[in-house]
Amino acid sequence: MSQATQDTTTRAKSPLRYILMALVAGVIACTGYFAFGGQQKAPDATFTLLSGQKISTSADLKGKVYLVNFWATSCETCMKEMPQMIDTYNKFKGRGLEFVAVAMSYDAPMYVNNYAQTRNLPFKVAMDDGSAAKQFGNVQLTPTTFVIDKNGKILKRYVGEPTFAELDQLLDKALGSAA
Repeated sequence: MSQATQDTTTRAKSPLRYILMALVAGVIACTGYFAFGGQQKAPDATFTLLSGQKISTSADLKGKVYLVNFWATSCETCMKEMPQMIDTYNKFKGRGLEFVAVAMSYDAPMYVNNYAQTRNLPFKVAMDDGSAAKQFGNVQLTPTTFVIDKNGKILKRYVGEPTFAELDQLLDKALGSAA
């Protein structure tokens, strides 16, 4: 084989080798993401409710299925979804669902308190000092809702308004296994 033919063959193999290596790396990354990404545990966080009471994910919510909903009174989508969040909570609370609506640190406490009282929010409402949002992956967009199972595993993170039919199915399954 001449030197020119050998160089051409080597060059032809070289890009193919890089493409194959990139493909293998992509498959490994995707496998790792799905293997470990779905295993994320809820952080050990403490929420301060409007009443001043503190509740903890590691003590008070341990062994329970619960939602943590980061929201703000200035968030249009939060206000739009809140009646459906109330319906979801009322639908599943008899089966053990817990719910903590966490107002963002930039929300005025008097607005949050007023909203919670005038809407008769049936679940726990907390004011965040910024630490809970940070512990849950530095939440900045509202609404952001986490669905957490009885083992403390985050089943789903919704950024924006959830698809409530999907949320209901997820809660039904999680609460069914929690019985």
